[in-house]
Amino acid sequence: MKKAFLTGNEAIARGAYEYAVSFASAYPGTPSTEILENISKYPEIYAEWAPNEKVALEAAAGASMAGARAIVSMKHVGLNVAADPLFTLAYTGVNGGLVIVTADDPGMHSSQNEQDNRNFAPFAKIPMLEPSDSQEAKDLIGEALKISEMFDTPILFRTTTRVSHSRSVVQLGERKSLEMKPYSKNPEKFAMIPGFARKRRLNLKDRLAALEDYSEQFPYNRIELGKNYEVGIITSGISYQYVKEVFGDEVSVLKLTMTFPLPKKLIAAFAEKVKEIYVVEELDPYLENQIKAMGFKVKGKEVIPEIGELSPEILREKLKGEKPGITFKPYAQLPSRPPVLCPGCPHRGVFYVLKKMKAVVTSDIGCYSLGVLPPLESIDSILCMGASISMGHGFKKAFEANGKNATVITVIGDSTFLHSGITSLMDAVYNRSNTINIIVDNSITAMTGHQHHPGTGYNAKEEPAPAVSLEAIYRALGVENVVVVDSYDLKAVENAVKDAMKYKDGPSVIIARRACALLKGKGPKGLYAVNEEKCRKCKICLRLGCPAIQVKGDGVFINPLSCVGCAVCVQVCPFGAIEKAGDE
Repeated sequence: MKKAFLTGNEAIARGAYEYAVSFASAYPGTPSTEILENISKYPEIYAEWAPNEKVALEAAAGASMAGARAIVSMKHVGLNVAADPLFTLAYTGVNGGLVIVTADDPGMHSSQNEQDNRNFAPFAKIPMLEPSDSQEAKDLIGEALKISEMFDTPILFRTTTRVSHSRSVVQLGERKSLEMKPYSKNPEKFAMIPGFARKRRLNLKDRLAALEDYSEQFPYNRIELGKNYEVGIITSGISYQYVKEVFGDEVSVLKLTMTFPLPKKLIAAFAEKVKEIYVVEELDPYLENQIKAMGFKVKGKEVIPEIGELSPEILREKLKGEKPGITFKPYAQLPSRPPVLCPGCPHRGVFYVLKKMKAVVTSDIGCYSLGVLPPLESIDSILCMGASISMGHGFKKAFEANGKNATVITVIGDSTFLHSGITSLMDAVYNRSNTINIIVDNSITAMTGHQHHPGTGYNAKEEPAPAVSLEAIYRALGVENVVVVDSYDLKAVENAVKDAMKYKDGPSVIIARRACALLKGKGPKGLYAVNEEKCRKCKICLRLGCPAIQVKGDGVFINPLSCVGCAVCVQVCPFGAIEKAGDE
């Protein structure tokens, strides 16, 4: 058999291919993005970027109802957006197999919270599988689809950042030949009016009981007896790999892969074989609480941290009492490296202008979130996708209701606006909110690696697609004051904001438009340098936070390896000391 060295995300995509998935939908979000990117490479699978996770899941549910095997993928906070259809899908069940991948982010490497989405499985009453490496990530897609169709249920497939992005060897197979299941009209199953839903709720209870029995003989739930029967460890997912790395076969391990419903008899059998049990899991005491509720005495979060990622080093310290050694000592002189907007990022100039304004700025999720950090530091709030416009509206109305006044500016990207900003702006228009809403349109979903969206003109397979017009959307929503400016033109951005401050008849929209500087063929061109004879060493240009502008002695210089030629720094320098130095 052929083998490949795959990430967990690549392996999930391969599993979708091998196990006859024919429909896939997603909204990009780290650490799940690469799943659909890799699925889209298989011509046998229809793949699409949806405008948000709710739409993605609903589309996959429709494909499943039609009889196709379907997969939908999203990061952990995306499942919050998709929760509405998720909970009712547990009632309707499926026709073709339906797998819902949620990629959690312990440690918050690229997320605004650290929620543990394992809790969704018992909450929604759907079975859940957790792979611990890339081979299992591929194989368990097949198991998930089989369970989905066997028990008439969607499946939650939970990964984490480490599983998503780590690589391991995977045995590859061929694509299975599988016809779509036949579809027949059945409103009592798929149309959840209260009368039908009450019947399906009883069906759901019976299904969970059958799934509990199935979990007892599910082959990926297994006991691995070690040399030592004194201590046993119950674990799942990536935590299993950490346990095996630290202990090898020194202790006995119960590896749980179907983590809802849990196999009570298997846990009892394991408890009989060992004297002391530890539960090793990341984030919430999900397994621990359920196992304790079964009546078993285990140790968990009183020993294992419930915040952040686990690691072999943490387990060695907490369970073996070994202090981690220092493997690398950094040079004391090394500067800190906080995240920063790329050289030539079109968002930089917008936040430079906003910092000068006496305004409350509610921002959103995207590259532009970095406008909260020094030296731009012009952002007041970041909550979730689409919240900038809603929060700005609420802030403005609260001030007005209490006889106060504030200039409120919201900032949201083009992809995020199409994800969940449309309804927020609709609310602002409907309720006559006098906010200024800046759409930083960089023509792509940039933060997650340049995925297309309904406004880019291309689909997930890089084929030409209709591009929605943002301007047309704003006008259709009832926004009368709409202005388009070049994000690189600081004066135009500033004048647009000042003009919007004078507008009192509802919300204003400013589209600050420039393609992401990293988009091939669409970024700026040129090179700029500091004329040392003109430079007064005022360092005002450093207020842009551009990585290309660097300190040199008591002055500054522009690193030619980083400069992309956006010329924003030229507009900032009060002495004309930054000049064109080349075309490439």
